[in-house]
Amino acid sequence: MENIKPSTLKKGMRIATFLLIWAVTGWLLYPLIALDKVDLRSAMEYFYRSATGIVIMIILFGKTIFDLLFPIDLSRKKSILYVAFLTLYSLLLAAGIIFMAARILLIFLNKNSDTFTGNSSVQF
Repeated sequence: MENIKPSTLKKGMRIATFLLIWAVTGWLLYPLIALDKVDLRSAMEYFYRSATGIVIMIILFGKTIFDLLFPIDLSRKKSILYVAFLTLYSLLLAAGIIFMAARILLIFLNKNSDTFTGNSSVQF
């Protein structure tokens, strides 16, 4: 077996941890994304699961913004490509958070409108 540099192993572990966190987040948010017909029964079944996924996305967004604005190593200049990809990633993450929050808001509004209209589902 080859000797692996500690920095390479550490970088690989960071990437694996990052991918694992995104896999768990995707699993948590999948029911909210895949709902074709929103009704209260199916929404409440996955509410806490989806809320946990959104909280993880907000934490990842905060970490990304912090990495972008306050880099750890100030002695090295960051490449433009690194900053551009990190900015694009943070914008996509913000759009995902807004999309998920809008889905939950529509479910909430659908629940409240059912009380007054008697309609049981909204398609979007």
